[in-house]
Amino acid sequence: MKMPFIVGSLRSLLVCSLLCCANLSAADLVIPDGVKFERGIEFAQVGGEHLQLDMARPAGEGPFPAVICIHGGGFRAGKREGYDALCVTLAQQGYVAVTISYRLAPTFPFPAAVHDSKAAVRWVRANAAKYGIDPTRIGVTGGSAGGHLAQFLGVTAGVPEFEGTGNLEQSSAVTCVVNQYGPSDLTQSYGKSVDAAEVLPLFFGGNLEQKRREHIMGSPLYWVTPKAAPTLCIHGTDDKYVAFEQAEWLVERLKASAVEVELLKVEGAGHGFKGADAQLAQGALLDFFARHLKR
Repeated sequence: MKMPFIVGSLRSLLVCSLLCCANLSAADLVIPDGVKFERGIEFAQVGGEHLQLDMARPAGEGPFPAVICIHGGGFRAGKREGYDALCVTLAQQGYVAVTISYRLAPTFPFPAAVHDSKAAVRWVRANAAKYGIDPTRIGVTGGSAGGHLAQFLGVTAGVPEFEGTGNLEQSSAVTCVVNQYGPSDLTQSYGKSVDAAEVLPLFFGGNLEQKRREHIMGSPLYWVTPKAAPTLCIHGTDDKYVAFEQAEWLVERLKASAVEVELLKVEGAGHGFKGADAQLAQGALLDFFARHLKR
């Protein structure tokens, strides 16, 4: 295999899950006029799991650009429903938006979650005509572990070992990425993240000493090439779970590869955004997708 550049306690995980699922619950979600919303659409069967997504789309025939949302939760927690509200907002803005489930560690370690994320992109393309999607305009976003998986999609298009199964005639490439506080170099997380020593050994099947190769393979930073997708990184400067420097490293590497990249530094914000910080982040996300996905 050739690689570019180099060949938690329960409390902490609960915090991550709550931060990534802070949107309205299913019972509270309001579907406005002009938006069609559908839950529990199966997009893949793999490893004995039936993987599903929720979809919000504008009324009309399209074709519309699409956005895929990937939840966080330390790779072993979290639910897709946390992004239902964002999907509705995106549909109001003229996107077909989906939020996906993926196989969780430790039952399904790396690269299962990557395979599932790519399977979702390919499913969207394979079903583009049915749902009024333009298959040439697909963006992706996620927070924390979901930001990592979104970024992974942006830097590993066409890497065979990460494709997995399902609709393999389709491409898993994405047009652009909005990475919200996702780690870029997991080899550098130990000692700088409050739960890395608990979360990452479950994701990789061992710690850095035992599974160094997997930690390198699973770090988006080491897969950056000039073919990477345009990226917006949004990160709080006081993040105790994913250090702000993780975003800086990624931005520097993307710039060095002549890839379009932006960094929104949210001063004083921790892991996950609230209040004005959340509004700032969502506004930046909507602006970035509008510039890269709308015609």
